[in-house]
This record gives sequence, structure tokens and C-alpha cells, in this order.
Amino acid sequence: MKVGYPCVNRTLDCTCSGTLRLASYSDSKLAEKIETNLACLKRILEFNAEKGILFFRISSDLIPFASHEVNDYPWEEKFKDKFTDIGRFIRENHIRISMHPDQFIVLNSKKENVYLRSVRELHYHAGILNLLGLDSTAKFQVHVGGVYGEKEKSKKRFAERYSDLDDDIRERLVIENDDRSYTVRNCLDIHDMTGISVLFDYFHHVLNNDDEDLERILNEVSKTWKNGDGIPMVDYSSQLPGQRTGRHAEHLDSHDFRNFLKKTESYDFDIMLEIKDKERSAMAALEILAEKS
Repeated sequence: MKVGYPCVNRTLDCTCSGTLRLASYSDSKLAEKIETNLACLKRILEFNAEKGILFFRISSDLIPFASHEVNDYPWEEKFKDKFTDIGRFIRENHIRISMHPDQFIVLNSKKENVYLRSVRELHYHAGILNLLGLDSTAKFQVHVGGVYGEKEKSKKRFAERYSDLDDDIRERLVIENDDRSYTVRNCLDIHDMTGISVLFDYFHHVLNNDDEDLERILNEVSKTWKNGDGIPMVDYSSQLPGQRTGRHAEHLDSHDFRNFLKKTESYDFDIMLEIKDKERSAMAALEILAEKS
């Protein structure tokens, strides 16, 4: 099991998701921002490799305005060597990479402009992973999208849109269950229509489910991951005590995490900790896993 965290390292004094205002956009400012974002990404990956944190979610803001019409700067070519270098480090250290496009990505939207914008954004994410030279075990995950008062039609619309995507997007795109609209069972229905792999979000499942047995549903989810996908990815978090339902914990709840590991010990997966203190919880999780070895 590889353990990871998303996007931000709170120990280091840098960010790989720095952006800029549209009103002040210029090619020179964009290039400067990309330079600093990529440099920080390399530092984060070096930190993680040293600590044994071998799973990381790269921020979608790595390249500001990447899919926006204002950006016609040839950043792929200008920073090709930087991507090559970072990708080499990732492969040499056996780090698994994922991405998670923003919530405005809605493939099953009834609005054509939202759908087309979503596709452009997915092209960008696929392009990043391709520039890094990563194989198809590097994934990006999305939620199914809107229900629009007609869930069955909305699931079918997602399936139809998915079938129209380019191969380099389809081989990396996975769907995850959410905490309000689409359960794991709903995602499995879409898998049956498309063959898309399903990423299991444990916290979302706790909040929104169809009363499935955890082990049984994990068994079904695991079977959606094909040869070339790598082992399944799982998102994990827990409830922040005393706060609104669905708010993620600030730090790893060791008792809950141990229970989760016990319930899922029959399955092999890489785990992304969606917990607020990022690398601190990842290191705490690695200590708990070391107790079991």
C-alpha cells in the first residue's frame, strides 16, 4: 500500500499551485508562475520520497489558465525539459501520481458549454501526465456530476459522453462516489455501461451509500481496475468532530484508520488521505502501517 496526500505540503515554504489574476495575465507572468510551481512540485516529491510517501496528487493549478482561451503560450514546449526531469524522478522513486480536476468538471451537464469546457480541462490533465512520461497507472478522478432530477438518464448521458472522449483521456479517467448524489453502486452501474474504473471514497461512502457491506462493495470496485490501471486507488478521510457533517478531519484519526485497515485488510490498494494537515497525517499513517508489518 502506497500512502499519499493531495496537492499541498505544509512543511515546505512553497506551493505548486500558485496562480495569477486573469486581469493581470501576461505570457511573462505565466512563465514565471509555471517555473515556481514546477520547482516546488519537485521539492515536494523529493520530500515525500525521503519520508516514504509514495503517492501524491498534483494540483490542477500547476499550469494557470491551462485550458482557458487567454492562454496561447506554448508552455508544453517551453517547459518540456522540466517535465521530463520531474517525470524521471517520479519513476525512479516509484511514486504514484494522481490528479483531481475541479468541481466545475461536469461531463454529464445538460449545458453544452459546461460539457465542452470539461473536455478541454480533461485534455489538459491528460497532457500533464503524458508530459511527465507516466504510464496508465497515473489517473485523474472526477465525480459523475449532476442528477437533474433524472438520475438514470444522467448516468446514461455520462456514459455516452465518456465514449466520445479521446483514448488518452479514457485510459486515465476514473470516477468516484460522492457524498450526496452518486453512490458507489451508481458508479458501478456506469462502469457496467462503459468499463470505466471506480475509485472508492471511503468517507463519501459513509455519508452516502446503499447499505452495502464494505468488503463486498470493495470487492466489486477492485474488479473494475483493469490490467494497466495499477492497483485500485482509495480516498480516505473521517469526520471532523463537532463540525458540519462531511467536513474532513484536521488530523488522522488513528482509531478510525486502524478500524478501516482491519475491515479492508483482504484488499490491496493505494490510499490518498484527504485530511487537512496533509503530510503529517501521511507520516502518521505510515507509522500505523509499519506496526502491521
